[in-house]
Amino acid sequence: MTHDEYIGHDASGLAQLIRAKEVTASELLDLALERVSILNPEVNAVVRLMEEDARAAAERGTLTGVFAGVPFLAKDLGNEFAGHPTSAGSRLTADIVAKQDTELVRRLRATGVSIFGKTNLPEFGLTPYTEPELWGPCRNPWDLGRTPGGSSGGSGAAVAAGFVPMAGAGDGGGSIRIPASCCGLFGLKPTRGRTPTGPFRGQVWRGATVEHILSRSVRDSAVMLDATHGADPGAPYEITLPERPFAEEVERAPGRLRIAWTTKPTLGPEVHPDCILAVEEAVSLLEELGHELSETGPQIDSDAFAHAFMLMIASEVGADMNDAETVLGRRARRGELEPVTWALGLLSKSLSAREFSSALRLLEREARSVGAFFEKHDILLTPTLATPPAKIGELAPAAVEQLQLRILGLIGSGRLVKAIGLLDDIAKHAFDFTPWTPLYNVTGQPAMSVPLHWNPDGLPIGIHFVARFGAEATLFRLAGQLERARSWAEQLPEIAKSILKTQGTAL
Repeated sequence: MTHDEYIGHDASGLAQLIRAKEVTASELLDLALERVSILNPEVNAVVRLMEEDARAAAERGTLTGVFAGVPFLAKDLGNEFAGHPTSAGSRLTADIVAKQDTELVRRLRATGVSIFGKTNLPEFGLTPYTEPELWGPCRNPWDLGRTPGGSSGGSGAAVAAGFVPMAGAGDGGGSIRIPASCCGLFGLKPTRGRTPTGPFRGQVWRGATVEHILSRSVRDSAVMLDATHGADPGAPYEITLPERPFAEEVERAPGRLRIAWTTKPTLGPEVHPDCILAVEEAVSLLEELGHELSETGPQIDSDAFAHAFMLMIASEVGADMNDAETVLGRRARRGELEPVTWALGLLSKSLSAREFSSALRLLEREARSVGAFFEKHDILLTPTLATPPAKIGELAPAAVEQLQLRILGLIGSGRLVKAIGLLDDIAKHAFDFTPWTPLYNVTGQPAMSVPLHWNPDGLPIGIHFVARFGAEATLFRLAGQLERARSWAEQLPEIAKSILKTQGTAL
């Protein structure tokens, strides 16, 4: 198989070729590893290789399942592999070795994917860009000077660069949908509780975080969700099982949907004209496809929501630090964590139980309000992001903010962190980039970013669709319809194709 043929197939297509004995798992692994060796020095998407394990499984011929033998990369957070470290993008946790597989990893293995490495991410998955101090910035294959998004930025970049046809991802505030938009991919965040979080966690970020994948095609996302969904023992949520396999939904007509749309940001002030144009074009396409469109959107108290969301995250960061300290058998040192993460840990120590519970209640009230909105609408359409992919460093705290954070870290006062409100200001900068995605982590609703638009600079701009709680089937039906109407399969960044010029022969 040539590189051209490799990047011309999605995961389902490659699996079909393996079953037909037209290619072997070892041959595909060779191609994936060669692409990583040539392109990763520029992209910096893969931070750990697990080649020995993948090679042994491929050569034994023991890989079975719907994706048997297809190369796969896992996000280095939330996916723990027995005998391998999980860095979470942090110096503090970089060398902590997992004692057993998480339930999701167990289910991924059961699909037969050839897992040969882990992808770059921001520390603890905290930011919508991927520039960790531990691994260095990950770069967008569409423009190496820009971010692939975050927190699953390494996975997004790896798929866009053609290392793999799909990769593991998690979404706590947009971390599947943001890289999907930045990298020209399909990214679906499942409903809260749809995929497992055990056995170590009952829920992540109070249920806001859900694990799934980033992919080139809609069907790969659906087939993988079919293989991995469902509650595990002790799970805090057990949602209604789908009426039929998600893979079948991709091929079914969605019917006439009531689609609300808006370009007014939920959490930020402005939206780039390119993102507005992308939505307007999507609205026209959906009208042509027979759907009912109306310009409206849910209303929330954006400032209160953003503050409450940050308090929830701060408390979770504090708990993550405690867990790491328990495993390490010592206290975390300030230099082992980035300034923002350290400041969040300090803030968590200053929060009262009353403040924490009040923040959660506010988030729950906003979720109820949004739920009522979806009684009248099947789908909400917005831009995924407020701007095209940002430049590397553009979303990070400014130099003066970095200095303030370091001073606060030296002082070590959570009360002072809270009083100054610096973290709220930094969060606002991130929310300006991602004004829609976090809300639907709090509501638990399924949402997806669909690559329907590229701007004049050749940068991808995703369109964001949200459905009712538990209604992934609706999203997959709509996504399948959009993919057939406006296929993006041939849209590849030049760096993904550049390897063909020098390595275009079969291995």
